[in-house]
Amino acid sequence: MPAQPDLTGHVALVSGANHGIGAATARLLAVHGAAVLLTYLRTEASAQYPARYQDSRRADGHQVAAGIVADGGQARAVEADLLDVSVIPRLFAEAEQAFGPVDILINNATGHCAHDSFAARRAVGRKSPDTLTAATFDQTFGVDARAGALMIAEFARRHLERQATWGRIIGLTSGGPMGFPGELSYGAAKAALENYTMAASVELGRLGVTANMIYPPVTDTGWVTDDVREFVSHSDDHIHVARPEDVAGAILLLCAPAASMITGNIVRMR
Repeated sequence: MPAQPDLTGHVALVSGANHGIGAATARLLAVHGAAVLLTYLRTEASAQYPARYQDSRRADGHQVAAGIVADGGQARAVEADLLDVSVIPRLFAEAEQAFGPVDILINNATGHCAHDSFAARRAVGRKSPDTLTAATFDQTFGVDARAGALMIAEFARRHLERQATWGRIIGLTSGGPMGFPGELSYGAAKAALENYTMAASVELGRLGVTANMIYPPVTDTGWVTDDVREFVSHSDDHIHVARPEDVAGAILLLCAPAASMITGNIVRMR
């Protein structure tokens, strides 16, 4: 049986970690020895989502960190709006002060996740979205693309300054080559993050940094309804409705020391 990854001595920064995939990833990395700084922002989900998803978006990340510490791990939570670019270097500085330099970056945070469209197209499990506007673009790209890119840039700057030789960058994506009809800005922003991450895999590869993207299956972070499950059961593009822990497991594999030559990939889970 393969040995479990040992991340003792490594420090992870996980964004969007007060619920769902981010929280599950923070917990799993801590179980395997990493110290974790969780970033999050409590937000209101649209009333069309199930109540449990609305509750999870409002969750306090300090509770996730406290749970990790209670289980013997190392964690700290910081509430931060990634639309404010000045917070990004402060997050790395806080992680470094508490635990040491960040050498694992998980770009998981999602912004407004606007349901915007060119033709009021219905998204899976959701009511007809609004027309794409500058506001839906700015809010979604500000977190999913710009903040993700700046997180990579800050990671790289500090890596170079300390002449480090080991690092992991992992982003979460969605959509595809035909975009994300019904959630145009979300899909396009994730495509931008993919591009930044692939470029990082080239530019930082000889410095010991791997950079990959995870494309999760439909993942029940609280928003999945019976209608969504029915859709998945008849879809040729989907096989599973995953748990956040399933996606966290894939992220852990890419963080493992043994994954030192796995880079520049978009790993699709189905």
